[in-house]
Amino acid sequence: MLLLLLGIIVLHVAVLVLLFVSTIVSQWVVGNGHATDLWQNCSTSSSGNVLHCYSSSANEWLQSVQATMILSIIFSVLSLFLFFCQLFTLTKGGRFYITGVFQILAGLCVMSAASIYTVRHPEWHFNSEYSYGFAYILAWVAFPLALLSGVIYVILRKR
Repeated sequence: MLLLLLGIIVLHVAVLVLLFVSTIVSQWVVGNGHATDLWQNCSTSSSGNVLHCYSSSANEWLQSVQATMILSIIFSVLSLFLFFCQLFTLTKGGRFYITGVFQILAGLCVMSAASIYTVRHPEWHFNSEYSYGFAYILAWVAFPLALLSGVIYVILRKR
């Protein structure tokens, strides 16, 4: 049972790290001497050094992506906190429903953010100069992992 709890905690912390990195790092779209994320647009040199950065535009769709990524982090942190609280206060045989619901909400928020970001710029799919960066990919990787950990929390019983 201890190994199962340790595995669940490691999975949850991995999801949190993926969410933090994908939200903070400036690598959602890269190419042609530019790197763009949710917060700023940066120009890079050929060696990869950042030359200068400008704030991203104030588009409504970008603000919704920013908000849902921050919500996913908040839900995931809250879920981890609730898991530790329920671990010590839940009666024997009880399930971690609240923890699982918040983690599933975190997964749905990150899916919404990545989907909005994808749909908003379909021309990037056909333009060979730009490609999606690793932070964008990490957001998509965090989505199924967050859902998986949420489902595990809902199924898990305290022994």
